[in-house]
Amino acid sequence: MPEIITQSIQDYLKHIYELNEHGGSASTNDLAARLNIAPASVTGMLQKLASSKPALVVYKKHQGATLTKSGEKAALEVIRHHRLLETFLVTTLGYSWDEVHTEADKLEHVISEDFEARMAEALGNPTRDPHGELIPTADLTMPADKSRPLASLRTDETATIQRVNSRDPNLLRHLDELGLIPNVQLEVIAHSTFDNNLTIKSGRKTHVLGLNITTKIFVI
Repeated sequence: MPEIITQSIQDYLKHIYELNEHGGSASTNDLAARLNIAPASVTGMLQKLASSKPALVVYKKHQGATLTKSGEKAALEVIRHHRLLETFLVTTLGYSWDEVHTEADKLEHVISEDFEARMAEALGNPTRDPHGELIPTADLTMPADKSRPLASLRTDETATIQRVNSRDPNLLRHLDELGLIPNVQLEVIAHSTFDNNLTIKSGRKTHVLGLNITTKIFVI
């Protein structure tokens, strides 16, 4: 690994990992939007990461960036920190699941590996964070995820919410109010072929959900 992986580099690697997660590459524009910086600055950083020793990314102009093995390990380390911190904040300090992203973003860069290990042990070595997202293992591998988007379900199918893939606190609060959180069971009552809205039943409640929600809830 390079001698120094700065906070900025960690942020890049984390976002590239998330964009690569489903087999795609991380485009300059996608990264610029996520990091809120100019595309030209992103291009410069990607070129730097591609030429580091060892290289952390593979970057091709107009084709985006993917992580090398070294880059993936570094990304998984910061993701492990982030998701363990989110779990700690919720279970120990009483934060709600819509509050923890910002706090974990700040802390993920500064905790030591000893602190990480002690925190994981104190939490009982959890495998998922409060949003149901998988936590990379201590040896920095990501467990397999077999969940699928709620949007893929159709009428009469039943499932259990496994994770919610969103950093939007407003959406997380909304889902909490609806009772649509990890481990909740639901049934699809109807599917609209016109707009792909799903009518779902959870307990005694019925909700009509659009794609802006059903693409972010993952079920098994």
